[in-house]
Amino acid sequence: MEVLLNFRRYLLDNGLRVLILEDRTLPIVSFQVHFAAGSRYELPGITGISHLFEHMMFRGTSKLGPEEFSKIIQARGGVVNAFTTFDHTTYWENIPSKELELVIELEAHRLKELRITEENLATELEVVRSERKMRIANTPYGAALEELFSLAYLRHPYRWPVIGWDQDLRRLTVKDCLEYFRRRYAPSRAVIVVAGDVNPERTLKLIEQNYADLPASDEEKDFIEIEPPQRGERTAVFKKRVELGAFFWAFHVPGIESEDVYALLLLAYILSVGKTSRFWKRFVKNGSLTELKAQVDPPPFWPKDPALFIIYGIASPKVPLAEVEEEVWKELNSLKDTLSDDEVKKAQKLYLSSLWDQLESLFFRALLGGIYEVKTGDFRKAWEIEEKIKRTEKEDITRVLERYFQKDNRTRLIVEPITVEEEEKFGLIE
Repeated sequence: MEVLLNFRRYLLDNGLRVLILEDRTLPIVSFQVHFAAGSRYELPGITGISHLFEHMMFRGTSKLGPEEFSKIIQARGGVVNAFTTFDHTTYWENIPSKELELVIELEAHRLKELRITEENLATELEVVRSERKMRIANTPYGAALEELFSLAYLRHPYRWPVIGWDQDLRRLTVKDCLEYFRRRYAPSRAVIVVAGDVNPERTLKLIEQNYADLPASDEEKDFIEIEPPQRGERTAVFKKRVELGAFFWAFHVPGIESEDVYALLLLAYILSVGKTSRFWKRFVKNGSLTELKAQVDPPPFWPKDPALFIIYGIASPKVPLAEVEEEVWKELNSLKDTLSDDEVKKAQKLYLSSLWDQLESLFFRALLGGIYEVKTGDFRKAWEIEEKIKRTEKEDITRVLERYFQKDNRTRLIVEPITVEEEEKFGLIE
């Protein structure tokens, strides 16, 4: 992986980090800007502001109208988009290599001249609130997942959703936005990644010409609440108008820099990836559950701070949910004694096959480097992924099972179906 992710790293005087990867295979470039500006850095009262800014960055500048930034790039054959996570916000363009200079100029321009106005804020707040409603209120289990995170985390900012609480979104002001922009979009909080058909020296010069005049900011220390160890199982019931009941379990596990990430990732594959996985053969194939999944985010998307390993099951009309939930717990615990080397090898092959497929994409290689740099301060940690997966053994997986998959470390949420009349009594989910 070192060869595929052999970025040249530069540091500008204002604190901006730059990663450049030269690959002349095709005349294309992936240009990305990653900011340490995710929901991890928010406070109660301004939740959702990181994701809101993802929208605000497309609302225009002193010279460009709303969405004109995207239209210019698309007219030159490029693709443009952005996304926000717990830990960062990423803006990216995949473009013909001849358009790189234009994209660098446009990205720097909107960082310097973004229009943060009452009108733009009001427009994007409505868009974001509608998006939140679509994601959370109008999906069967979206609101339940919010409830799960807010129950599992008592202090850490991961307890609120990336899209924010609706009551906070309604109260956000231009003053809040200007202050957040000043703190989180400073050069020292950013990583620029350029991967593809580029000349590194010329590319660095273009970036310096457009970004070096951004003023360095006083480095304000981030204060992130540390989540205390869970001291016993937490259980809740969430009532909603859904066709099928469900259970959600969340177990606290370490953040992305832990060695345990690789064993946990392979455990998720062993449990629920493919039709030879433990969960599918034992519970889904025979109709005991409609769906049963173990869910984690693979690197580089694994959270920076201690994360949640989620297991969820959606009921089947054939079997009472409480009965099958207990059987799932027994199956999970039996893995400590019955896990085979063959299962581990198969999980390794499945994951590595997926990883190698993704590494064919310049876009993904740029993501790996940029996100590792913004999360850990060192893109080279991404070099270790393949080798650490290969070195993970059965004993490592049984060890993480023993360490993290205890009831005292479990948060358990039961989704209970209710009637239309009962739903009306509860009111709208916001």
